[in-house]
Amino acid sequence: MPATHRGTDVFEDHRALLFSIAYRMLGCASDAEDIVQDAYLRWQATPHSTVRSARDYLSTIVTRLALDHLRSARKRREVYVGPWLPEPLVGVDANDPLAAAALAESLSTAFLVLLERLSARQRAAFLLHDVFGYEYQELAATLQTTPANARQLVARARQELARDRPRFATDRRRATALAERFLTISRSSDAAALLSLLSPDAIAHADGGGKFAAARNPIVGADRVARFVASVVRKWTAHGEVRVAPVNGTPGLLWFRGGRLAAVLTVSIDAGAATVDRVFMVLNPDKLQWPDRIRSWAPP
Repeated sequence: MPATHRGTDVFEDHRALLFSIAYRMLGCASDAEDIVQDAYLRWQATPHSTVRSARDYLSTIVTRLALDHLRSARKRREVYVGPWLPEPLVGVDANDPLAAAALAESLSTAFLVLLERLSARQRAAFLLHDVFGYEYQELAATLQTTPANARQLVARARQELARDRPRFATDRRRATALAERFLTISRSSDAAALLSLLSPDAIAHADGGGKFAAARNPIVGADRVARFVASVVRKWTAHGEVRVAPVNGTPGLLWFRGGRLAAVLTVSIDAGAATVDRVFMVLNPDKLQWPDRIRSWAPP
């Protein structure tokens, strides 16, 4: 087999890992795919005989590219219209390779939103160490720093996240069942039934990006969130098709209008109270175009 083909096979063996790192860094599937493609071109131009570990080499390339991209993306998000939410990964369930990591919940919308609190280097350090299992020595080489500083970056990231880190359920089946129940009730637009599943301090976020009408401020309080969700989904049902499908490793609600994906709704579960504490709606059309996965869930 030619060396180029062997190099391609090695890269493809690591593609899911590389996309997983880039997506968790950026919260954007299209940007993550661009970075993975850029990493592939660089890999093809590299003498593979000089590479000790393809995994470490490729993840280093992807991490550094993501760091550069994230710094510019942060500036764009400062002027973003309304709440910013990550681009949803439609069709990705808990068993998908993209969700496979020591901390599978790190793919959830709630966790990706929380990661926005971190600096770019803290985010990279935390993800590589706590989610993907890289040792501090490997982390230091990737971030071009010392192991001691790498350890400090991870510690500061943990400290920052600890304030509002979601309490993920140890029983994922129960959490999934609760999310599915909430989404199923949402389709019936029964505000009273939704209220019974919400935490008293529940919050709903809607990301229209200024390109689709959406609440620009968070909706706070269980009663307001229940009425908001019921009203929105009622309108969706009247003007398209609504269905439950996996999104970012958990159940989500998809709204198709004219055969095209127009919105994605996901929730987070408060494991301690066994209630829904956050509702996330993505309506920005720029974030609803991850083609291959979405196509398989679209109406016939």
